[in-house]
Amino acid sequence: MNVLLLMAQEGLTKRPERIVTTFGVDWPHLLAQIASFCIVCFVLYRFAYRPVLKMLEARRQQIAQGLANAEQIKAELARTEAQRHEVMAQANVQATKFIEEARAAASRLQEQETQKAIAAAEQVMANAREAAAQDYARMLAELKREVGRLVVQATTTVTGKILTPEDQRRLAEETAKQLTA
Repeated sequence: MNVLLLMAQEGLTKRPERIVTTFGVDWPHLLAQIASFCIVCFVLYRFAYRPVLKMLEARRQQIAQGLANAEQIKAELARTEAQRHEVMAQANVQATKFIEEARAAASRLQEQETQKAIAAAEQVMANAREAAAQDYARMLAELKREVGRLVVQATTTVTGKILTPEDQRRLAEETAKQLTA
């Protein structure tokens, strides 16, 4: 600070050479230091600062690429999610369609089976009616023969005579005719 006061007091009246000698500036050393400083700056710029800048630029590009990739991944994920929802919706539609088709097929099959069962029941009923009719006809024929035999026997017993086979046949036929009518 004293030096500054001295400069201010002696100030502007003295020459700049005196300031240089007051501070002890040695021109050869000053020029050597300036040259050394420039060489060190050049070497640092060339071998330290530039590689650091390149590395920082590479890192900046990697970060930018990573951000771009992240955006692409987000977009792909959103697209994939939309496709997944679309596929699930289509699968639900198809599943509903298959269920409806299965229900319709089951309904048709049930109707067919019901028709078959009804036809089988009608066939059984027809067979039963036919068998009953045959049994009825057989029993009626047996009944006519038995009644005819009883009439012949009763007639023989009441009249006390022995009927010829021709009389027995004729009497049995007449009795059968009367039972039928």
